[in-house]
Amino acid sequence: MPLANTRSTYGSVAKSFHWLTALLILTLVPLGIYANDLPYDTSEALARKAFFFSMHKTLGVTVFFVALARIVWAVSQPKPALLHPDRKLESLAAETVHWLLYGSLLLVPLSGWIHHASTEGFAPIWWPFGQSLPFIPKSQALAATTAGLHIVFERVLIISILLHLAGALKHHLIDKDATLRRMLPGRVDVSPPVSAHRVALPVGAAVTLWAAALAVGAMLGIYAPKDRPQTAAALEAVQSDWQVQEGTLSITVSQMGSDVTGSFADWTASISFDETVTDGPAGQVDVTISIGSLTLGSVTREAMGTDFFNAEAFPTANFTADILRSAEGYAAQGILTIKDQSLPVTLPFTLDLVDGVAQMQGSATLDRRNFNVGNGQTDEGSLGFSVDVNVMVTAAKAE
Repeated sequence: MPLANTRSTYGSVAKSFHWLTALLILTLVPLGIYANDLPYDTSEALARKAFFFSMHKTLGVTVFFVALARIVWAVSQPKPALLHPDRKLESLAAETVHWLLYGSLLLVPLSGWIHHASTEGFAPIWWPFGQSLPFIPKSQALAATTAGLHIVFERVLIISILLHLAGALKHHLIDKDATLRRMLPGRVDVSPPVSAHRVALPVGAAVTLWAAALAVGAMLGIYAPKDRPQTAAALEAVQSDWQVQEGTLSITVSQMGSDVTGSFADWTASISFDETVTDGPAGQVDVTISIGSLTLGSVTREAMGTDFFNAEAFPTANFTADILRSAEGYAAQGILTIKDQSLPVTLPFTLDLVDGVAQMQGSATLDRRNFNVGNGQTDEGSLGFSVDVNVMVTAAKAE
């Protein structure tokens, strides 16, 4: 059997690409559904879920490159002529479905890949080239959009496959022609009529169908970020001798060997501070954090669950501390309360004071197990025990 196509038959390379792609897709789709439905309430369950998602993502990247190679090969080869060019509507439908298949085989894995690169945490791709993509930022908005696009393109792909299969069976069982046999192993000698394949009309029809699918996805709200399982506690403004102008409160945890960083969008700080103190107590700070305002990459919803922060039962955390100054610098030393656990914590920090504006930056490392966070995750390889807390605050002295 020749490697290249002819005007009447497909070569062995085209056939190999066709059936390899079919095998990968028939593996990927059920694998993704299975992985999505798996629980993640224990270390073993999370590891199992991550394993199957990593397999799904890795095969998805494989499909992208296989499909790209298949398309490059297809456009470089003569395309076997249609066996029934006189059936114009049927031929248009078949060629439109072919373009939908080609495009979707690229769009489905590419949208999933961008979603993976734009979010943090969970189920890495198994390859040595990293988890990021050039020009793709870490962005929850982008992650939500590409997750929706992945769903829409996947549905178009599945429908296209079903139509493609139905057409092949129709040719084989009803028309009893060589359409299906031309793609099976072995050589099939046919003498189709000479006919030119149309391009502009089928491509235009395929683009129109993709646009319609995207519009339906927009009407269904598929591209919007998923709602949190509960509403974040709204915090009231607090009186403070030093008013926070801007700042970030972030945490970083290791998951599956990769660092995942998230931040709390809503927190308040009541600060009293005497900048003239050179040694000893220099003030106090009282910080309240809205737990539900945390964004933690792809595992945000999981972090709010009962085995983790349990934000529904414990909507806020609190850190009340004395500000101490010594020869080594500054530290906030006090009690941190998360869930139903209150423990002593020391947060060393640096402080720059210029014209009544203080810029503070500090960090500390906590053990999540001390606060009953993720008790079911007992394997540090799945979810690290240490959590790095980083704080940056700019505050101005109240007039």
